[in-house]
Amino acid sequence: MKNEASQTLKLAFPIIIGELAQMALHLIDSAMVGAISYKHLAAAALVINAMNIPFVIGIGMTISVSQMVSLANGRRDAQQVSHYLFNGFCLCTLTAIAISFTLVFGKDLLHHLGQDPEVVTLAIPFMKLMGLSIIPMLLFMTLKQFADGLEQTKTAMIFSLAGMPLNILLNWLLIYGNWGFPRLELAGAGWATLITRSCMFVALGYVILRHKTFSKYIAVRSNQWYFKLQTWRELLHIGVPSSMQIGMEAGAFAVSGIIIGTLGAVSQAAHQIALSCASFTFMASMGLAQAGSIRVSNALGRNDWRKIVVIGKSTILTSLVYGTGCAITFVLLRDRLPFAFNNNLDVVQLAAMLLLFAAIFQISDSTQAIGAGLLRGIKDVKTPTILIGIAYWVIGIPFGYLLAFHFNMGAAGMWLGLILGLTMASAFLITRFLKMGKRNTVFSSSSLSEPKTTETGTL
Repeated sequence: MKNEASQTLKLAFPIIIGELAQMALHLIDSAMVGAISYKHLAAAALVINAMNIPFVIGIGMTISVSQMVSLANGRRDAQQVSHYLFNGFCLCTLTAIAISFTLVFGKDLLHHLGQDPEVVTLAIPFMKLMGLSIIPMLLFMTLKQFADGLEQTKTAMIFSLAGMPLNILLNWLLIYGNWGFPRLELAGAGWATLITRSCMFVALGYVILRHKTFSKYIAVRSNQWYFKLQTWRELLHIGVPSSMQIGMEAGAFAVSGIIIGTLGAVSQAAHQIALSCASFTFMASMGLAQAGSIRVSNALGRNDWRKIVVIGKSTILTSLVYGTGCAITFVLLRDRLPFAFNNNLDVVQLAAMLLLFAAIFQISDSTQAIGAGLLRGIKDVKTPTILIGIAYWVIGIPFGYLLAFHFNMGAAGMWLGLILGLTMASAFLITRFLKMGKRNTVFSSSSLSEPKTTETGTL
């Protein structure tokens, strides 16, 4: 099991670095915008919360590419890998355009969410630019999932890291108006994000089309790059439930943020600080979950259930250790981390308290991500989607709302609801994977032990 954990971590490390680099872009935006005022930070938080659900739905659709590519790769079928790349890219392009247009033309919805009017006025231009940036970002994610599915996880990591200094430079120029550039403040952060994401997509696309690592998949494009309804069905079978799973979790946090925003700009800014820190640590869990999912899917292509179970258990144990380390870090640094985003004392004090709640759910947040990823790897997506919906939307959010408003606990009450929802999701998903692994291992073992027969009797 130790060897399997090591192999998963080796595959996961570049994914984790890439995910952390993407999250770092949001943290950098929040910190640089927060230096202007806490209302600018609250406006950024409002946009991120409002667009988070459709954005992660798009990310869920891209996950179908890595799942189907890794399955075909497990069978050593390069032709099928190329076929899934083409159809997956086309499907994700349509998804990205639909999500982007929905956000851009629906930006005025921010006026109807009960938020601070000044915060909404600041948020509208930022919403439009961030909505447009969805297109290059989801296309980059699609190509990243393709490379990850082939276990070439370092490829996208390089471009994710390269995007950080570019984004910082553009923020510095456009937010503050340095070197003669216009001072655009929050809108400047939106332009910086749009330009950075576009450059990352173009660069990764060029490498996949031209580099020898991927040449055998591109070389067969003349007979594999065509639309096929059955292929779209296979991609949607994974993509739609994956989108719903991630969307329901992200939606729980987004709705909590919007609800907390009705309590005032201070509460929303503090919530965004704590959530940004928790989201940063969660990116490592997502990377580990994706690596475990890819390895499990690859083993499924060979119908090796013993391998699947060992990979799954080792990945779960790794997530427990990681989650515990994150919890300790948050407790120790809760009074210092908020100052990286804002120096308003009211915001800092509330954020420090919310970081204690974030520390509590680090273990369950990490393990539920692993459970969902492992189940996707064995193509079990429908029932987990229902279980996640129950955990967050039947149990977590209602409980948090009750504590926040009926028991006057405010933002702390909503965070307690998130803790409960994450814990229930983790218990549901891990239990289901272990049961399915045990059942299929026994079934495959008994199938192998049965004597083969023909029409004339036992061989």
